[in-house]
Amino acid sequence: MAKKSIIARANKKPKFSTRKVRRCFLCGRKGGYMRRFQLCRIHFRELASEGLLPGVKKSSW
Repeated sequence: MAKKSIIARANKKPKFSTRKVRRCFLCGRKGGYMRRFQLCRIHFRELASEGLLPGVKKSSW
């Protein structure tokens, strides 16, 4: 879990657009982030396996 000060800094408008840090809105994690769902890989997997993300289903082959 990211510190609140780091999350607040990431929410501020950066001086340059390339400095924007995208973080998971549930835990504040910046690595393994999926833009489409605004989640990190850990929360994406948890919510997808519970069936809470519309349009996502478990693959099998």
